[in-house]
Amino acid sequence: MAFDYLDFDYSEDADGAAGWDAMACVSAAHLPALCQEVAQLLAWAEAHFPGCQGAIEEGFDWDFDLQAQTEAGAPLHCTYDRAAQQLQLAPAPANERVQLSLALCTSPAFGRALHDFLYT
Repeated sequence: MAFDYLDFDYSEDADGAAGWDAMACVSAAHLPALCQEVAQLLAWAEAHFPGCQGAIEEGFDWDFDLQAQTEAGAPLHCTYDRAAQQLQLAPAPANERVQLSLALCTSPAFGRALHDFLYT
């Protein structure tokens, strides 16, 4: 799967748990496409590891954190609507660049599947 906006940095701890971090800063015109990429990735995660989202240290396979703000630094409330498979930002930024960061914590099994999804 090729993404136009998300480019991940990978890290791993001694137990094999992985961190996948991506950040993008886009204009208002490109924000819907960035939100679609994030939603597509989270929908894939839920489809391939259903019921497995939660804290890794509690035995779950994956978890995520979303953060968004305007380029000027005003925070935006960012949520993923599972039912609609959409990312929602509030308040909606008006003609401002938006910086969005996505952090995924994964088990080794999820990490291998995510790698294949992202790079094959």
